[in-house]
Parts: sequence; structure tokens; C-alpha cells
Amino acid sequence: MNNEFWLPVLTDGLFAAIAAIGFAVISNPPKRAISVVALLGAFGHACRFYLLHYTPLNLTISSLFAAFGIGMLSMLAARLVRCPAEVFSFPALLPMIPGMYAYKTVLALIRFMKSDDVSQSQQLIVEIFRNGLTTLFVMFALVIGVSLAMFIFYKQSFTMTRLLPPHHKKQA
Repeated sequence: MNNEFWLPVLTDGLFAAIAAIGFAVISNPPKRAISVVALLGAFGHACRFYLLHYTPLNLTISSLFAAFGIGMLSMLAARLVRCPAEVFSFPALLPMIPGMYAYKTVLALIRFMKSDDVSQSQQLIVEIFRNGLTTLFVMFALVIGVSLAMFIFYKQSFTMTRLLPPHHKKQA
């Protein structure tokens, strides 16, 4: 693989990591969790970028797979860092929220309310539904993807942050 392939994927991951750190810091997690949040945010966004641009998958399905990856890695990180998986997964998912589609939905809705032209109103209705449904489906994909990992490890998710009792320690 050459730089033309990896550079956009890594750049996308880097910017997502910065955003994930910002979202993590406002929720005041333990300091040991912030670097993991950055890695998960970078992984998830880079994974979605790769699937979106280098495979025939669309935005919703790419987001679903990326969110599932974040969820699975969050469960592993929860075990290693002794923090709830949500501490890692939620800030890592936030950079993948389709804000531009939501913005375009609201903008088209405002234009529709001010429009007097029938043909322009019809185009705006199509734009409202296209962008609004894209926003909804991507949000659902993010929720389902990260939740699926937590449902797979349902019993373990309650004990991720607990230390092992003394009788479970290995004997020398």
C-alpha cells in the first residue's frame, strides 16, 4: 500500500482522535482513559472512512461496522483500564455523528418554511427527507453497533471495573 492510500485514512483518524479527546475531557474521565478514547475515536473514524471510500458500503453500513468495532474494543479497554466501557465508547462515537446532514436538514426546513415557489418547495422537501433520513439511519447504526458489542458481553459488562477477588488469583 502506498501513501496515497494510507495518508487520508490516517489523517481522518487523527482529526477524529482530537475530537474524541475533546468530547472525553468534558465528561471528566480518569486520565488513564483519555489516550484510549483517542485511539478508539481514531480507529472508528478511520475504519468508517476506509469502508466508505475503499469498499462499496454506504455511510450507514460503514458507521455500523465502525461503531461495532468501537464497542468491541471498548469492552476490551474497560477490562484493561478498569473503567466502564461507556467511558470509552461514547466519546469515541461522537465524532461520527452526522452533523452536516442534520444541519442541511434544518437549513432545508427553514428554507421550505420561507419558500413561496412550489417547485422549490418540492425540491426542499426531498432534501429534508434525504438528509433527515440519512441522519436518523446513521445515528441508529451508531447506537446499534456499539450496543451490539455490549449485548454480546452482557454479563461481563457488569464486572469490567471490579478487581478480581483474592481466591481468583493465580497461585505461585
